[in-house]
Amino acid sequence: MDKIKIQKFKPVKLAYIEHIGQYDEVPYDQYVPRLYAWAKEKKVRPGFKNINVFHDDPQKKNPAECRCWIGIPIKGEVNSDDEVKIQEIPELEVAMMKFKGPGSEYKNAYGTISDWMNEQGYEWNGPSYEVCSKKPKMVNGEMILSTTIYVPIKKK
Repeated sequence: MDKIKIQKFKPVKLAYIEHIGQYDEVPYDQYVPRLYAWAKEKKVRPGFKNINVFHDDPQKKNPAECRCWIGIPIKGEVNSDDEVKIQEIPELEVAMMKFKGPGSEYKNAYGTISDWMNEQGYEWNGPSYEVCSKKPKMVNGEMILSTTIYVPIKKK
């Protein structure tokens, strides 16, 4: 895990599919290709990295009821439909941390960010965003993730 930095999360138009359920059961391998196919159908230009938005804390809410958006940034004019929704995400001040490592250690990253925020006098100011820089891959039987975590913050 890298050190944590404060920075701006740039505004983005997000095309997403909402998932309700445990975060470790999100079918990324189904949602992400569907989003790129949708973008092609709608003739909008997709970005290269998917952006996922996690609305709920599974330690505070029943994990089976946790909501997340699996999304891709897009450019162009398009409306939501029954499956794919559109959301304009404004510029946000965030605590940012890069994570590269085994999936089994991933939840520790959020603890590290939360501890750092407490020490620095910040609190959460909205859902977390994760930008996947590389496709997860299996190494020696363990899933290796390369993700940047962005947590919107405000002073306490």
